[in-house]
Amino acid sequence: MGVTSIRPARGPKPPWLLRIELLDVHPLVWRRLLLPADITLPRLHRVFQAALGWTNSHLHEFVINGGRYAEPDPDLAGELEQVDERRVVLSKALGMAARCFDYVYDFGDHWHHLVVVEDRHPIMASAAAAVSCTGGENACPPEDVGGPHGYANFLAAISDPRHEEHRNYLEWSGGHFDPARFDQAAVNRLLSSLRD
Repeated sequence: MGVTSIRPARGPKPPWLLRIELLDVHPLVWRRLLLPADITLPRLHRVFQAALGWTNSHLHEFVINGGRYAEPDPDLAGELEQVDERRVVLSKALGMAARCFDYVYDFGDHWHHLVVVEDRHPIMASAAAAVSCTGGENACPPEDVGGPHGYANFLAAISDPRHEEHRNYLEWSGGHFDPARFDQAAVNRLLSSLRD
C-alpha cells in the first residue's frame, strides 16, 4: 500500500484582518480591513488609498521587516534603497513572525501609518477573501495640508470663525470639512470598484 500525499486546496488564501492607523494626528484616523493574505503590495497601496480617503497623488513606500518597498522611481530608488514592490506579496514580505509594518504616503507631508495584522485567519461570515472595510473612525486629512502639524493648524482655523485663516482654509477645502466623518458604506463601495 502506497503513501497518499495530500495537496493543499487551490483557490484564495484565508483572509487577514489588518488595522491601519495614521500616526501623529488628532482625532485618531484608523480603518480595519479584511483582505486576502496573498495581496500584492501595489494592490494593498490602492486599498489603503481608497480606505483612508487619500487621492494617490504622491509617492509611497512600505517598510516591512527592514525592507523598503515602493513603485520604481529612478530618481529615488538608489538614494532610498527601495525594492520594486510590483511583484511582492504581503504575506511573503511579512513572514510568519512579524505582526506590523509601516506605510508612508507623501514624502513631503510624511503621512506615517502603522499597520497591524490583527488576525491572520479571522472567522467571518464570508470565506471569500474579498477586500472590505469592517470598521474605522474619522476623516483622512486633506491632501497637501502640510503633514500632522499643518493638519492641526488647519483644524484650528476651520473651527474658529475669528481665525485669520478661517475663510481661506474653508475655501481651500471646498467649503466644509468634518474631521469626524467616516462612511463605511462609501469606503466599501470604493473598495469594491478597485481593479487588480
